[in-house]
Amino acid sequence: MVDDGDWATVGEQIRQARLGVGLSQAELATRIGLDRTMIAKVEAGARRVDALELVRLASALDVTIDYLLHRRPAVVSHRAELLAEDNNAEAARRSQRLDIALSAWLGDVRQMIEAGTLRPNTPMRYPGPVESEADARTAARWLREAHGLGKEPITTLMGFSERCGQYILVIDLPGDGASLIDGDIAVAVVSAKGDPGRRRATAAHELGHLVLGDEYSSDLAVHLSRADRESMINAFAAELLLPVAAFSGPGTDGNPREQIIHLAATYRTSWSLALRQAELAGWLDATTRRSLSQVTPTQAEFMDAVGWAPQPDLNGVRVPPGYSHAVMQAWRRDLVTGPRAVELLHGQITSDDLPRRDDADLPL
Repeated sequence: MVDDGDWATVGEQIRQARLGVGLSQAELATRIGLDRTMIAKVEAGARRVDALELVRLASALDVTIDYLLHRRPAVVSHRAELLAEDNNAEAARRSQRLDIALSAWLGDVRQMIEAGTLRPNTPMRYPGPVESEADARTAARWLREAHGLGKEPITTLMGFSERCGQYILVIDLPGDGASLIDGDIAVAVVSAKGDPGRRRATAAHELGHLVLGDEYSSDLAVHLSRADRESMINAFAAELLLPVAAFSGPGTDGNPREQIIHLAATYRTSWSLALRQAELAGWLDATTRRSLSQVTPTQAEFMDAVGWAPQPDLNGVRVPPGYSHAVMQAWRRDLVTGPRAVELLHGQITSDDLPRRDDADLPL
């Protein structure tokens, strides 16, 4: 099952998963019927785990067996809000759960690639230097132009990211988001817990880690602090979601609040992001921006600004469209079972939503 030299990897994965769910070694031992000292030896790589114990461990830790058997790729980035709380135990657990979900999501995407139903786009990387927030904003405009968007809104950020080579999964976990690159496969997870504007900002931020490079890469101003690099990626995300060029002309009668509400609703951004972009565009001074930020517009104001049109992005849709099609193709070709197809689509459908098969089409 596992080569002799890989038990240390299994032990470390078990330890990380245990920390992610906030269990002590003694608590985990009780759940699976082992002594605490045995858990300590397993985590140290000094004791092997048989198949039944592995199943029990995966169940107790709420992870896949595959997660426990294989070390995940090291290139992982997290949203700045998590990084700022590195010393907080609860934040560390949230981060670990996101990492586990991210690793499982990578496995799902890789399964569809290996099945031959998904041909991922090559991850896009900005070819120029990125040494400042201005450079990061230039990169965002470059990416928009590469997709023929100009200053138009991004209708679906999940589909846009997929075209850029990054596959996003929206998950029901606390936190913000995380992403990784494994060879030519780029994946990200975004928490569904935040409001829609925050989800889009997180998704754009994780796309920035791909396009600009990240803390593990030599491409993104590595001489700067982590906080400065995160600020640069935040600038990229803001310009990608709501370009400064969208603020054409001055605000109406010196009171641009309604126009900014309309732009925030049209581009589906948070109020704070729209205000920061408005200040950069010269619509607001810093004092006015701070004043307007004190009162967030109501949902009714945002909806009224766009004619009460539905805003589904990163809400009901949990997985990218191309990936969804790949899963359905794999199911139609009998490469995955119905239950596995439902699992791969992460709650986007139920088993009742799958088309009925004719008896002749069923595998023997």
